[in-house]
Amino acid sequence: MLENYISKKENNKIEDIQKNKTKQFNFRTDLANERRDIYKKANSIENEINGIEITKEEINENISVERVKITNEEGAKAIGKPQGNYITIDIKKLKIAQDEDIEKSAETLANELTKIIDAHIDKQGEILVVGLGNIYVTPDALGPKVINEIEVTRHIINYLPQYVEEGTRMVSAISPGVLGTTGIETVEILKGIVDNIHPKLVIVIDALASRSIERISSTVQISDTGIVPGAGVGNKRSEISQATLGIPVIAIGIPTVVETAVLVNDCLNLFITKLQEEAKSNEYLNQLKEQDNYDEIKESLIPGDFNLIVTPKEIDDLIENMTEVVAKGINMSMWDIRDRLNLSQFLCKILSKKEPYHLSLI
Repeated sequence: MLENYISKKENNKIEDIQKNKTKQFNFRTDLANERRDIYKKANSIENEINGIEITKEEINENISVERVKITNEEGAKAIGKPQGNYITIDIKKLKIAQDEDIEKSAETLANELTKIIDAHIDKQGEILVVGLGNIYVTPDALGPKVINEIEVTRHIINYLPQYVEEGTRMVSAISPGVLGTTGIETVEILKGIVDNIHPKLVIVIDALASRSIERISSTVQISDTGIVPGAGVGNKRSEISQATLGIPVIAIGIPTVVETAVLVNDCLNLFITKLQEEAKSNEYLNQLKEQDNYDEIKESLIPGDFNLIVTPKEIDDLIENMTEVVAKGINMSMWDIRDRLNLSQFLCKILSKKEPYHLSLI
């Protein structure tokens, strides 16, 4: 009875917090599971937030998957994300990952992505893959780099159908650049493409912001709710989603930057932990560690324009490894083994013929 009473009391507390919106947040992170954790910590919620379901899975010692499902409007309002599925894949030690680690990470991404794709379109449904970001800015270059590795087939099916089996999925890809260089909102470019080539689904790849230094280029978030470019760093652009494009949009995001305030907050927590391990713990230190000091730190940094966006010194290697993981994962999710073999055979035939017209298609 007491357990039921406590559980009921806790649920009532959660409902009051969510309905009254006692605490509003500028989360400054694009990751749904981080937003959930921040909301729960700030409101001292021990049970799950109403309208949010969580499952976790350990793939191996270096790879884990956390699935967040927002099932109603209460859950959506609590963490500021639309209703839908958010899958977070954490990959440890990515900067020193070997080929087999990258392959396993790509396979995990492909398995999760395949489930979402199959839930929205059939096996032959045409897919448009979009790489957002600025290729000349390393932390923002992931999207364009992935596009260079995508196995596109739309042109082959249209111009050399004799080389592919009937029913092969059409895949096209584009990196539309950024507003600062094109003068055009990305969603406007994509709307024109969608209206002309009529894909059944769009996959968007973009760099994200995180509230944890540990997640930089070692986490992948997949969602079926679209994306708002720049939201995590306070530079919101027009939403790219089914509401704006008229077809399902799957977003694949990878954190590549954090704010200075995040970095200082994480360092403060590490420092407190070290003091506690050295038996210097006291009530004040415990209180400091329990609370999120992000807002206070940010307020002290903003007047001097010190709240910079920070990325690690190994970002080049991390981007290269994550590019390989994401590109392989997307390619594996869109093709079965037979289709991939057929495509490889086609490329070998074209290269062996060395005909200019054929070579222009690969």
